[in-house]
Amino acid sequence: MADGDLNRDLGLYSAVTLSMGAMIGGGIFVLPAVGYEKAGPAIILAYLLAGVVVLPNALSKAEMATAMPEDGGTYIYIDRAMGPLFGTIAGMGVWFSLVFKSAFALVGLGAYLLLLVSIPSGLVKVVALALGAVVILLNIVGTEKSGQVQGILVTFVVLVLGAYVVGGVGPSAATQYAPFTTHGLGGIATATAFVFVSYAGIGEVASVAEEITDPGRNIPRAMLISIGVMMVIYTAVVGVVVGIVPADTLVSSGPDGGTSLTPMADGAGQVFGGVGVTLVAITAVLALTSMANAGVLGTSRFLLAMSRDSLLPDRIGRINPRFLTPANAVLATGAVLLALIAFVPVVNLAKLASAFLILVFSLENVSVIVFRETGFDFYDPEFVAPGYPFVQILGVVGGGVLIVQMGWLSIVGAVGISVGSALWYLAYARSRTDRTGALARHFNGDGEGTVRSERVAPAHEEPEE
Repeated sequence: MADGDLNRDLGLYSAVTLSMGAMIGGGIFVLPAVGYEKAGPAIILAYLLAGVVVLPNALSKAEMATAMPEDGGTYIYIDRAMGPLFGTIAGMGVWFSLVFKSAFALVGLGAYLLLLVSIPSGLVKVVALALGAVVILLNIVGTEKSGQVQGILVTFVVLVLGAYVVGGVGPSAATQYAPFTTHGLGGIATATAFVFVSYAGIGEVASVAEEITDPGRNIPRAMLISIGVMMVIYTAVVGVVVGIVPADTLVSSGPDGGTSLTPMADGAGQVFGGVGVTLVAITAVLALTSMANAGVLGTSRFLLAMSRDSLLPDRIGRINPRFLTPANAVLATGAVLLALIAFVPVVNLAKLASAFLILVFSLENVSVIVFRETGFDFYDPEFVAPGYPFVQILGVVGGGVLIVQMGWLSIVGAVGISVGSALWYLAYARSRTDRTGALARHFNGDGEGTVRSERVAPAHEEPEE
């Protein structure tokens, strides 16, 4: 194994649980009540529609991952298709957004933690910081260990969620679902945009492609299995929550009379009896910790890939010779994660970042079109997304509709991330790279520039010809 290479430690099961672990968290344990306020019982349909909108991106991402099985995922695909400026915006933006998502997961478990132990509310943040430190250490020590822990956590959480659905069917009351559409089609669209972030973790498995065994087979399988399972889980669990928890509890039992922050626990007693609240609270804490772990594991690889391409300082991407992990990238990600938990109202900022994730998902669908139409030899995926180009166009249109529904504040957040990333590229990275994307090279028509098809050498190594 050459210096700078990573171990391929993650098999299909670990890849599936990594992807699912990045999705199971706030999206199911916290957001249903907030979504209910926007759409009423039709929040069930909103979760299903959000998965349908994400599906084209999952197919596109799976195709590109088998053509370029490199750590960095989203950043790699957009960079190679559209060039380093767009790559920097995508890489920095997705890193920023997903770190907020991980911080939100750790802070969000506080509400469930209070159901388990009687501690001052001020200590909840301290616990979140401690869990964040454990997650960071786990990711430094090794991907294989992190993947094993992820598999155990996700398996337990899925089993409990399955039992929640089975046990909740009987107590569910038909009157809870009527009227089904309380806020019209606009309410469903708004709720769909809001819960879209529940599926944002679908790309985590592609972000660690270099660490997955047989990536040509396991990456597409892991992504499609995980999104299929999560669409079923989300729809079924939210359906039970709507059926057993009174509407007033969902929309007004939270802090200061707001929406409930523990909607699954609100109905846990009807499903599991006296131990219900405790069981659901423990499951929520594990799930949210799992989401944070998957977030740090996948998100740190964006920094690794960008460092290899000289868009970030070389030291960020150095591989620890003992653990064979990008320790500096993990530490940088972890430092921001802990700072957000300690000092920033993460829930509000995570909402600002969500629109950027939708934008990037749309750009990935466009990237597949760029690769297919430019026809460069290096783009030879083992998995080919079906329904081209209609699936990709549907993904772009669906993403555009969701961004509009999120409101101006979220759009301003996405623009701010984009502008900041572009300024970093112009000030630091532009003079350090001469690459062009497939799109620019195609229109140049003279072969100028290079489109990387292999792992890009770190800055301290000789670049590929």
